[in-house]
This record gives sequence, C-alpha cells and structure tokens, in this order.
Amino acid sequence: MDFKNYSIVPNMFTSKSDLFLTTIEEIAYYEGLLNVTFENDYKEYVLTYGNGILGGTYIRIYLPKRIWESLLNWKARITEYWFWDEGKDVLIKEEVLNSIRIGDTFAGDEIIFLNNAYYILPRQEEIIFKVGEKLGDLIDWLCSSGTLTEPFKERNFEPFDPGDWTD
Repeated sequence: MDFKNYSIVPNMFTSKSDLFLTTIEEIAYYEGLLNVTFENDYKEYVLTYGNGILGGTYIRIYLPKRIWESLLNWKARITEYWFWDEGKDVLIKEEVLNSIRIGDTFAGDEIIFLNNAYYILPRQEEIIFKVGEKLGDLIDWLCSSGTLTEPFKERNFEPFDPGDWTD
C-alpha cells in the first residue's frame, strides 16, 4: 500500500512535523512479546505516520506499545461483553481472544489481527468481518465499503501524542 498519498493535517496541539512514530527496534521488541509478526503495511504505516487518526477522525491504528499495554484489559472486556456469536462462521470467541487489537474506529468498532489477517468486530452488530491481509486492505474497506459508515475519500492523517490517548 502506498501510504504516501495521505495528507498530514496538524491539530491545535501539533504541527505538520509533529509525528509520534515507533521504531524498527520497538516493532521487533513487541512482536516478540505479542508472539506475532506484523505485516509490512502495518510496519510502514506506524513507521511513517505513527500515532494519530486517519480519515478525518475515523480510524486509529495503534503503535505496538499501545497494543501490548492495552491487551489484557481488552481481552478481559471482550471476555465479559462478548456478543459476536452471529460471526462464528468467521471467528469464534476463543480465536478472537487469541488475536490482538491493532486499532479501532471513532464509532467504537474494534480492529483485530489474527493469523495474518485483519478483522472488524463492529460495535453495533453481532457479526464479524474479515477484511484482508494487509493494512491497506483494511483501510480501503473501512473508508470505501459503505458497510459501517458512509464511504468517503478523505485520507487525512492527524497526529497526536500517544500520552493524550485514553480508551
């Protein structure tokens, strides 16, 4: 995926040059902790854009550190509030609990990664969507499919400090 076409839009707290990136070393470190190999689109995205919101406040892709730090709480919440039984043909609860959450949407949809594929756990539906094997596929699906929100062409990226992020 060519992420270079995304426009970086500063917010009131950042300038266009304020990007909150990860490093190759951090990616490798968290791959070991998470027992996962991130695919190349994901690595390119977090190395190029880092922490922020894509698509005019719609998609947040997490840095590896955030994935790790939020993993136990996320799994506890999914265990307690599981309601995606209609998606069992795509993934069952145990498989979701073996995945990692790599992001979310402004609407509260969860983006997970398992066995080299991306999935969406919609906040307002009891089904699960498999949306591709590359982060670019996931982003295109979220922005263009019209399934969870109206399709939009905007691919602006707004950086923000990961220390300002709350779940």
